[in-house]
Amino acid sequence: MPINETIPKSESRELNLGSTSYSSYSQCLQGLDQFYGQAKRQILRYQSPTTGLFPAMSDDTVTASIRDSIYCAISIWSLYQAFIRRIDDSFGKACELGQSVVKCMRGILFSWMRHSNDKLEEFKANQSPKHALPSKVNLITSLQLENDPEIRHLQLDIVALYLLSLVQMIHSGLQIIYTMDEVHFVQNLVYYVERTYRTPDFGMWEQGSLLDSDTPEVHASSIGMAKSALESINGCNLFGEKGASWSVIHVDIDAHSRNRSTFETLLPRESFSKSTDAGLLLTISWPCFATHDPNLYGSTKTRIIDLLKTPYGQMELRENPLNCENIESSWPIFICFMIIDAIFKNDENQLNEYTTMLNEILKIDSNHNDYIIPKYYYVGFRTVPPENYDSERLNPNSSPRLANIECDTSSALHLMGQSVLLITQLLLGKYLEITELDPIRRYCCSYERNRKAGRFSVFQGKHYGTTAEIVVQVVLISESTQLKAMMATYGIQTQTPVEVEPVKIWSSSQLVKIYEYLGINKKLGLKGRPSRPIGSLGTSKLYRILGRTVLCYPLIFENSDFYLSNDMELLIDDIKNELNFVGKYWRMNGRPTVCIILREENLRDVKFKEMLDLLVQFKRGYLSSTGLKIKIGRLQNLISSASFEHLDFTAQFSEELEKLPELEPFKQAEHVENFGFELFENRNKVQHLNEPSDFNASHHENRSTWDIIEDLKNCHTMLGQSHFLGILMKREGLDYMLPNGTSIKQNIENILKNAGRLRYWKVLRYCTSLLKKLVDSISPSITSILVNHKQITIGTELKEIIINYPMTPSEIRNLIYSSNENVYDCVLQQEIIIYVGHLIATSRSFFDGIFKIRIGAGLIQAMKFYLTFTNESDDSNQTDLASLSPTRLRRILYKVLTDENLSPLYKRQIDGSLGRFPKNFSTKVREILQRTKVGISVGSYRLFSSSLITKMSSQDLNFIIEVENLILCIPSPEYRQILVELLMVVHVILKRNPELCFKTNQTVDLDKLVEKSLRHYRPDRDPHETILQFYLEDKKAISVFFARAVFDALLQQTQQECLVN
Repeated sequence: MPINETIPKSESRELNLGSTSYSSYSQCLQGLDQFYGQAKRQILRYQSPTTGLFPAMSDDTVTASIRDSIYCAISIWSLYQAFIRRIDDSFGKACELGQSVVKCMRGILFSWMRHSNDKLEEFKANQSPKHALPSKVNLITSLQLENDPEIRHLQLDIVALYLLSLVQMIHSGLQIIYTMDEVHFVQNLVYYVERTYRTPDFGMWEQGSLLDSDTPEVHASSIGMAKSALESINGCNLFGEKGASWSVIHVDIDAHSRNRSTFETLLPRESFSKSTDAGLLLTISWPCFATHDPNLYGSTKTRIIDLLKTPYGQMELRENPLNCENIESSWPIFICFMIIDAIFKNDENQLNEYTTMLNEILKIDSNHNDYIIPKYYYVGFRTVPPENYDSERLNPNSSPRLANIECDTSSALHLMGQSVLLITQLLLGKYLEITELDPIRRYCCSYERNRKAGRFSVFQGKHYGTTAEIVVQVVLISESTQLKAMMATYGIQTQTPVEVEPVKIWSSSQLVKIYEYLGINKKLGLKGRPSRPIGSLGTSKLYRILGRTVLCYPLIFENSDFYLSNDMELLIDDIKNELNFVGKYWRMNGRPTVCIILREENLRDVKFKEMLDLLVQFKRGYLSSTGLKIKIGRLQNLISSASFEHLDFTAQFSEELEKLPELEPFKQAEHVENFGFELFENRNKVQHLNEPSDFNASHHENRSTWDIIEDLKNCHTMLGQSHFLGILMKREGLDYMLPNGTSIKQNIENILKNAGRLRYWKVLRYCTSLLKKLVDSISPSITSILVNHKQITIGTELKEIIINYPMTPSEIRNLIYSSNENVYDCVLQQEIIIYVGHLIATSRSFFDGIFKIRIGAGLIQAMKFYLTFTNESDDSNQTDLASLSPTRLRRILYKVLTDENLSPLYKRQIDGSLGRFPKNFSTKVREILQRTKVGISVGSYRLFSSSLITKMSSQDLNFIIEVENLILCIPSPEYRQILVELLMVVHVILKRNPELCFKTNQTVDLDKLVEKSLRHYRPDRDPHETILQFYLEDKKAISVFFARAVFDALLQQTQQECLVN
């Protein structure tokens, strides 16, 4: 065998993998022939003759595993690559290998195409596990298995790996896709994986959360696979080099960006509940190479090695070995992955280490002297008796292990393992180069890869590393000629929609309508791209559609149903964030081009001067806050350097698209009478509202519907009218017709429009909530919070709902409007979720110490406290959050999270509301529990040391949740913080006095310790009377009284023991 030419296998058991190589053509031919025989015996003999699929284990004649089939196909393709690159005439062997690969890949395609309508199309709309494409099918027929409902099919990394492998194989010259029906299906597979960043799945090991294995969660390994697949297949022609323009695959650049950012945020963790996973190695290295950031790669790989490495490979995952029912098995296949990684990284030390390990664990087939890699090594009765399992758990890898093939009932081959072993042998023997295993150069950074031929955009833009080196082109479009003239007086040159012709100005929603035709196939029941918004990066390209050039303006300039668009200051911040985001994450050839729409209503806003200041920055050529370079000019002058996307697929639907009324371009506003300098100069003369800031609707709720209608007629305030309409809506519904011939919904919308013009925020929020509107981009904001390892809750303390996995907008709407009785809170919580999502992505340190972000019961409560004691409101009438502008609300949230200059009482109220805890708080509470006999308690809530210490580590999510619940069960925020400070004092005392511990047979009652501290604080007063004064003291002052109370409790029990003795 070529793997060890110096020592015949019949004479030696040592597998000297590193010494294998060939020096002549005849040796190369002989070596490849031997690998061909090995592949035939160990892999190809188990390929289904009907479907082309492979089982996971060689003795399985019923079930085909899609994942294992892909790796089998990759290994045979690798051998095919080795043959065609080195042997002139392989006597048909290379052709046979290539056709076997094609049959397998097409077999997977056919097994999924059976479910194009009932699963794939449904999954695009609702990412539910029941709609997932199958991960296992019948080996002979590729139909569903009898136990199909029991299988956790939702494994997004499988589909992503298939797409990545498909691109690699097509690039090498194999013809796998034959028809346009198949092209359309693959395009829909792209839609299937585009939202991996917010889709919980079961991952590589078919396991959900550690808290509940049946509950899927977002996995970094799946997201990384999806990111790599999207990068690879974007701009790929599935018919190969000779394919037509309509067989090219398109990828949403914003979906790719969200997968990238979520993936990089999760690393080095695997998921919310898993600190790491061996499957991450496949993501950061071959076959995906999902990150080229040396810090992310290094930290993730180091964690995998430190936590999972054993002499027999790597464990699946290892969160808390003491809590495992059984001792974790080791998987030798990851030794092969580490060898492949070392070859790609040219790391000789790693290569030598892992080839030595592989030498020691491989087995030999006695019939053909082929190498066999066991599926796993485990601790069995023959190596460790059951009574000694505890010692193995306490000292992992101290006991010898058995290979699964050494068990009489498990002698079958693990085909995925044999496949990766074959690839490893080919690389070690120099029969395969890394450029042949990865022809699209995934192992290189994007700017080092070969450019794809053609005019379609691909992710190849050079990553310069700093936003200041990216130039963002900005086109200013005025709504009317009058507005253009007005802006010119201030030195701001703009263009009207007529002046940029023949380029058309579209909204992003119009582009969504065009993309709905991409991948549509009536025969397969596929409806094309789902109606997903086009993000900031997508609207920064120019498009060629049906012979016309189109520039789209971003989502922030569309007339949104939600009231946030009425806040000029918020719009200015959004424009800055939009430009900075595009500059930071642009990965395409050509410069990004952002279209900014200026409307006449903006000119009338009292904050328009701030908009002018921003436009002046554009004119100077950079953003002062970040240094981002801006190039402003006429669109005709910027086109030559812009990034273009050619949507040639639209030619097939030209007649249908031309008739769509939704594709009307942005039109120039008609002349407005009396529009001129006077309006601009008097923009500060805004109508002032002369009506009460509150309205008590409870006095009217018991009146009859007709009486309410009469009250509505006689009411002359918008706030009162909106409340009367709210009462009528609850009774009669939105479609109820009033005597004036209009419905309740129409009246609410009219008030909403007028309130928006007057910036009457309280009425805006109330009417928006009545209509149950949802703010744009709330789902990505929630996902951003979750991937930063936080939980999020909505609702009030009486009805608080935890969100610990990404949700669809409709699910979020239902939760928000069902968990809040207060009408204003329904929309205030949406605002805050958007703000928190942005802050946690840009300033994660603001949320240090907060594990559970409680939107309603925490943040809103803290903001109300802050508003009360800091006079944040400019208007004395604006005493509640609902009356403030969105910009002011955002500033209060910022100050709540960052203001350290507060009195002790206010600081405790804020931190108690937020649920902010000191660093390593859960670890310190666990150490306290270790020094108690029973546990600790607050009120009726108890933490028992025996159950928590033995079953959970300090970083276990269940333990963190238990500790939080102990504190958050207290309704008073300031008292919560008092308990936190008490526990910190207890920890310091126990740490400095290792001989002391709580030996009482009851839980350590923290309430009693606080009461004792109060008696020390004011010996002559009742504790209930002094608690308020106690809150006003700083931490150092009250820690003295805490310490006295704790020492009293510790020493008192010691004295009692002495008396007993």
